[in-house]
Amino acid sequence: MNIKAKLTELKEKREKRQVENGTFYKRSLNRSTGGDIGIYILLAVVGFVMVLPMVYAICQSLKPLDELFFFPPRFIPINPTGKNYSDLFRLMGDSWVPFSRYIFNTVFISVVGTAGNVLLSSYAAYAIAKIPFPGRKFLFSVIVYSLMFNSTVTGITNFLIMTWFGWVDTYFAVIIPAFCTTFGLYMMKQFMETNVNDSVLESARIEGASENKIFWKIAMPMVKPAWVTLIIFAFKDLWNSGANLYIYSEQLKSFNYAISQLVTSGVARSGVSAASTVVMMIVPITVFVITQSNVIQTMSTSGMKD
Repeated sequence: MNIKAKLTELKEKREKRQVENGTFYKRSLNRSTGGDIGIYILLAVVGFVMVLPMVYAICQSLKPLDELFFFPPRFIPINPTGKNYSDLFRLMGDSWVPFSRYIFNTVFISVVGTAGNVLLSSYAAYAIAKIPFPGRKFLFSVIVYSLMFNSTVTGITNFLIMTWFGWVDTYFAVIIPAFCTTFGLYMMKQFMETNVNDSVLESARIEGASENKIFWKIAMPMVKPAWVTLIIFAFKDLWNSGANLYIYSEQLKSFNYAISQLVTSGVARSGVSAASTVVMMIVPITVFVITQSNVIQTMSTSGMKD
């Protein structure tokens, strides 16, 4: 008899004794209509506060140049215009390096870096969490300690490594470090340790399944909320990465870097700067909106029942 069946049996016996003694009262929790309305109002207020910065950025991008410097500042534009966006796209068209090249660089680095990060973090986390081997506790301790070091602290070491491998001024200078972020490994390991049932893995091994098959068919579906969340964080960081210390060629620079160069020409391009902020927000927000629904759905259905 498993633990849940034993607990159920004990609960039924306790309730039976309470009924016999006349002390059993079945309780049901009901939420009033007023409570529901209060919760909806609270959620609406919190949602409004969270979406306010994005709405403000959009409003700023629709203001003509003179309205951007009103004091006190106004939230809603009086004479909304799309000139900031047209100026932005005109400047993008005048660039000596086609902006399609910058966009390709950013998309390629973001997609490949995110995929590699999720894959390597998941494989390593599965090995540390579910495959016993000598020194795994020490290895995980090193991973945890590495979270304390900021990327600025390790910048010189990273540059020396990139130079030694010959990766300076190549895509590898951005993609390979994205593969090796310890935050994703730490998060995946903690999630696998608590959400992947050891008895299920042992049953699969007894049936003759390989570790690779167990990883893809059993472990990864169980931790879908974790790797979907990791996709959000990894993609956001790579998409928003600006000028990189290891890339010098203009043809290899990111879209974010190119945009930042266009809007650093003084007050006259303040409207273009506001429009570029909205353009840079579109893709990360879209990725988040698509994946967050999956996170919510899998969080509610990922519990294991023995």
